[in-house]
Amino acid sequence: MTEKLEKRLETLEAEVRDLKDRNEIQELRFSYHIAVNEKQPESIKRLFAKNGGIDFAHLGTASGAEQLDKFYQHALSDLIPFVKQFIHNHSIQIDGDRGTGTSYLLATPVYNGESYLVSARFDDEYVKEDGHWKFKKMALIPFFMVPLSEGWAGEDKIKMGVKK
Repeated sequence: MTEKLEKRLETLEAEVRDLKDRNEIQELRFSYHIAVNEKQPESIKRLFAKNGGIDFAHLGTASGAEQLDKFYQHALSDLIPFVKQFIHNHSIQIDGDRGTGTSYLLATPVYNGESYLVSARFDDEYVKEDGHWKFKKMALIPFFMVPLSEGWAGEDKIKMGVKK
């Protein structure tokens, strides 16, 4: 009887740990978008591991707190004076103190004085650091980044951030 109870307790503890980890990772992803939407670039670097970084395709890369801070201070200032990001379909896989995740993005930035539509996917790597989940790597895979006036029906689907 005691052995069965101990086994059930172990199983429940593992399930609760998994649920807690998933919830913290979801909150991490949500906190990122709140910081972007509310133009709080100073709060973004704390969401990343010590050597964490981003790879945003043609928009740029950054690694470590100093580069991340510089990237977001620039991006959320005059470069993109307005942006609202909407995240959905966040899928998470956890393996101990590491994890991966995928989520989808719809964003409505103003870039070079023009309204844009952005659709992309985030591919994340997470790591538990000092007892808290952090981004180890965040990659942005754009599907389209086009002026609202043009839409995404044409061949050239990536126009935001591309130098001509």
